[in-house]
Amino acid sequence: MRFEFAPQVKLRDVTLRDGLQLTGKLLSTEHKIETVRKLLQMGVPALEIGSMARPDKVPPMANTLEVVAGLTPEELKRCWIWVATPRHIQMAAEAGAKNFQYCFSASDSHNKANIGRSTEDSLDAMPAAAELSRQAGGNIQLCIATSFTCPFEGEIPQDRIINIANDERTHGASDIVICDTLGQAVPAQVANLISRTRSETPQREIIFHGHDTWGLGVANTLAAVSAGATTVDGALGGLGGCPFAPGASGNTSSEDILFATRPDWFTPGVLAEMVQPSESLLTNLDEPNRSKTVQGARSRADAFEWVMPQPVTTG
Repeated sequence: MRFEFAPQVKLRDVTLRDGLQLTGKLLSTEHKIETVRKLLQMGVPALEIGSMARPDKVPPMANTLEVVAGLTPEELKRCWIWVATPRHIQMAAEAGAKNFQYCFSASDSHNKANIGRSTEDSLDAMPAAAELSRQAGGNIQLCIATSFTCPFEGEIPQDRIINIANDERTHGASDIVICDTLGQAVPAQVANLISRTRSETPQREIIFHGHDTWGLGVANTLAAVSAGATTVDGALGGLGGCPFAPGASGNTSSEDILFATRPDWFTPGVLAEMVQPSESLLTNLDEPNRSKTVQGARSRADAFEWVMPQPVTTG
């Protein structure tokens, strides 16, 4: 029997951007492209595949433009690139990108550490970024990092997020991404901010980007979905974190989000298939697999359909 868990929610896997940021290791262009294609073929609706951050600041993003150039236009329709300036959009669009996540922080301190400018400066540049996105025939998202807490300033007032979302300089964005950058929010906070964003700001698709630092990644994701988020971010094996946010750890695991929400395309067979590229990538990076779903799928509770078959051994 199949139940409807949260059929309206979509996963965007961010392994190849947010997932790689803290690893310090550059995956080959070929490995990244292979991972993109495997996840798209499995049915993952959307992917974040790289960042225009400076390679000297975030080395694992150095080959982002090569990855974009190696994908087909059809594949790129489901892929997003992290950008922070109009110039970033211009460069990514020239390589073939169509979807841009324009990101800045709600707190000045984190924005200066992450991007090297004030939040107000990022807001001032957004209309030009939106225009370049439009000229490229693409889409642009408003992504607000540190929507709940900042490693330098502490808790961020929710009104700060609502005011940014209502600022006319952000009105060119089709979507809004609410980020629990440090993974310090709790479900009630997430539900309240997502609900306020839905009811008090321009009508846009709402994306929730969570981290599992304090073990509430899936709970916060489900709270966001219940409050109106229609897309949620995750990374394979819970990989990731922000290099400019002390205290942040991995993203919420994509496998755990999928197991909790059960979209129609995600079956026990797809889970078993997803483990291979996930573990190949994590092994390459010398990173552990933090997904509770993958741990559970490797158990010996054979009566549960989500448990993967045990390998046959011979004596």
